Amino acid sequence: MDSFVYAASRTPFGRYTGGLAGIRPDDLAASAITSLLAKVPSFDPAAIDDVVWGNANGAGEENRNVGRMAALLAGLPTSVSGTTVNRLCGSSLDAAMMGSRAIETGDADVVLIGGVESMTRAPWVLPKSPKAFPAGDITAVSTTLGWRLVNPKMPAEWTASLGECNEQLQEKYGISRERQDEFAARSHRLSAAAWDEGFYDDLVTPAADTELTRDENIRPDSTPEKLAGLRPSFRKDGTITAGNASPLSDGASAVLLGSEAAADSIGAQPIARIAGRAAFALEPQLFGYAPVEAANKALRRAGIDWNQVGAVELNEAFAVQSIVCVDAWLEQGLKDPELVNTRGGAIALGHPLGASGGRVLGTLAKVLQERGERYGVAAICIGVGQGLAVVLENVEAGK
Repeated sequence: MDSFVYAASRTPFGRYTGGLAGIRPDDLAASAITSLLAKVPSFDPAAIDDVVWGNANGAGEENRNVGRMAALLAGLPTSVSGTTVNRLCGSSLDAAMMGSRAIETGDADVVLIGGVESMTRAPWVLPKSPKAFPAGDITAVSTTLGWRLVNPKMPAEWTASLGECNEQLQEKYGISRERQDEFAARSHRLSAAAWDEGFYDDLVTPAADTELTRDENIRPDSTPEKLAGLRPSFRKDGTITAGNASPLSDGASAVLLGSEAAADSIGAQPIARIAGRAAFALEPQLFGYAPVEAANKALRRAGIDWNQVGAVELNEAFAVQSIVCVDAWLEQGLKDPELVNTRGGAIALGHPLGASGGRVLGTLAKVLQERGERYGVAAICIGVGQGLAVVLENVEAGK
C-alpha cells in the first residue's frame, strides 16, 4: 500500500520576537491544522486516525505533547489521538515518515502531520537539585536553541555550538565566505520572488489573531556585497554570520497524508506519493553533512537515481552545510544546483525547528506540480549528527 500527500499548509514564519511572538506554540499549531483542513472542506476530521506532530522544545507552553493539545485547540473530535515527535530540526519530517509508514502498513488511512516551534517563547529552565535548598547559585538555561544541561560524559567535540560545528565543516570542505554569502543572497532573492509571484499564496495562511501575512525574515535587497560586511558570529576569523545562517523563528506547518483509497473520504485527489524515506547519522559535530547520505538512502529505497530528481528542498540551517550537501549530490548525479530550493530557503524564510520538515515537504510537493517534474527530495540536517530525507513522486507526472 502506498501513502500520499493530499494537502499542505503553514503559517507565515515570524522573526524572533516579531509578528508571532504573542502567540503560544499550541495556538500556532492549532492554526496550521485549521488552515490545512479548510483545504478539504468535505472531509470529516473524525476520520483522522492520528495526529503526529513535530516539536523540538516541549519544555514550555507546548505542554510536552503539543500534538494532542493542538488537535484539541483546533476543535478536532476528542476521539482523534495525537502524539509529539522530537527529532530536533527534523521533527515534522520525522512525523511525515512515521505517518506514511502507518498508512503503508495498514495501521491508518489518514494521518495529519506537522510541527511547530515558537523560539521566541521557549522558556528558561532551572535544573533541579537532588537536595532541597542548595547553598549555591542556580543558573537559568535558555531552551531556545542548542545544547543545554550537557552531560559531562559527552565528548567535548560533540557538544560544540551549532555554529562552531559548521565552521569545522567549512574547514573540512573548503567552503569560502564568498560562496556562503552568495548562497544566502540567492535564498532571499528567490524567497522574495516566490512571494511576489504568488507561489506561497495557497500554502501559507495567517495564524489566528495575528496580522503577519508573509514570512518575516526575508530581505529582498540582500546582496553578497551587503552580507560581506557582517561580522562572524562564532569565531573571530570565522566565515559564518547572522546573514548566511538561518534565523531564530516562530511558525507551524501541517500536511495531510492518506492512502489512495482515502481520496473519497478526503474529497480530494492526492498530489504526491511518498516514494522513499531514510535517516542517517554520523559524528555529532558533522551534522550538517548528514542529509547527503540520508537522501542517497531514500533514493535507493525509491528505486531511482539523482539524475531522475527534478527538484530538491533542502532546509538551509547554514549556507555552508547546504553548499556541502549540494556539492556532494552534484558529484553523485544531481543535474543542476539550481534545482535546489527554487522558491527560497530557510536562510530567508526562517527555521522554526519543529515546523521546518513540514515546510520543505509541502513546498516540494507544490514545486513538483509547478515544474511538472516527477521526483523530488526533501532533506534536513539535525543537531547531534543526524539527517532525514523523503522522496516524493508527483502523481500527475507519474501517470
